[in-house]
Amino acid sequence: MGEVTGLPGQRIDRWLWQARFLKSRSLASGFVETGKLRVNGERIAKASRLVRPGDILTFPLGPHIRVVKIVALPVRRGPAPEARALYEDLDPPAAVAARSEEARSADREPGTGRPTKKDRRAIDALKNEG
Repeated sequence: MGEVTGLPGQRIDRWLWQARFLKSRSLASGFVETGKLRVNGERIAKASRLVRPGDILTFPLGPHIRVVKIVALPVRRGPAPEARALYEDLDPPAAVAARSEEARSADREPGTGRPTKKDRRAIDALKNEG
């Protein structure tokens, strides 16, 4: 941990790993070195960069762009609820609601798609009548 501005800091690769954004520290280090991560709007390419509470991280993760504010520095890599307490998700709620709306629209309306067991029995009955 470094003391540059009087506040304790932690390496960005270690923070990403302990906050459970990436599965291993080496993956986190490699991700930072791709240059896709921004800390307070500044592009970062070195895994040794220190982050502190109050810093805002912007990075792509899967199909989404994550924007998180660091709230605390972890002592260990704990369970997921402990990791979620390390940051505040700044992703706008409207975007989250839009994603859940897309998921709901993927569900079929009743009567569409494959026939149910009851429908199949009705079809078989019609075929056997003739």
